[in-house]
Amino acid sequence: MEGATSEMKRIQLFEFEDFPWFPTWLRTCMTNLIMILHRMMGVSEVLAELIGGILKENKLTKIVDLGSGSGGAMPEVLNIIHRTSGLEHIELVMTDLYPNPEVAKKYNQDENDKISYQETPVDATELTNVPNGLKTMMNSFHHMPPKAARKILESAQKNAQPLLIYEMAENKMSLLLWWVLLPISLAILMIMVLFMTPFVKPITWRQLVFTYLIPIIPICYAWDGQASMPRMYAMKDIDVLLEGLDSDNYTWEKGYATKNGKKKGTFLLGLPKG
Repeated sequence: MEGATSEMKRIQLFEFEDFPWFPTWLRTCMTNLIMILHRMMGVSEVLAELIGGILKENKLTKIVDLGSGSGGAMPEVLNIIHRTSGLEHIELVMTDLYPNPEVAKKYNQDENDKISYQETPVDATELTNVPNGLKTMMNSFHHMPPKAARKILESAQKNAQPLLIYEMAENKMSLLLWWVLLPISLAILMIMVLFMTPFVKPITWRQLVFTYLIPIIPICYAWDGQASMPRMYAMKDIDVLLEGLDSDNYTWEKGYATKNGKKKGTFLLGLPKG
């Protein structure tokens, strides 16, 4: 695997939210903005259609989200899935390697008994003791370096766990062009934050102060948003990660999530046969 990484288009840049010292409240503020972006782009509807089809076809009743952080898109996706006939009973269990206690308390005390947040750590690279159900990784797989990414795929196959990985963009731009356009891209994203922030509900004083008075949130959001692009695994990179994982008992499928005939992200789906 080490030699194969040199064949990949993906590069290992940093994102602020990956650092353990990065404040939880700041990470939550950035997640709030990502949720606004999801709504603007219709990502939740795309995911609900994609996941709903997989659940129906494979007769699954539970989604186990990996790397949920402060909640992400999945609670909203579940609400949309519940509107589909035959899927009203689907449950969502959110998990993370570093569970967010406040978010866990919020969802576990909520009246909605179809959503829960596991308070003990869950390592996506070791799925032996994870609850059964469709494992999902939403816009988080690019955070994993190749060794960890490969372990996630191996663990899903070894434990016969269905796994859906989704990224809302595709790594197609050349690295040189990405560097050339970076100053402009950062400026655009920082300006976008100023306009998206009023749509955050519920909004906190931290979200306002550190957006408009001390612009820490726009700076971190803009960098992480741009750094995520070259960190994503291109379609050919996925082929490298899957090398040697051919099996008679497990299948892999990669492709594009679509809405109204337009590409709305990429996915990798692993399913145990039978």
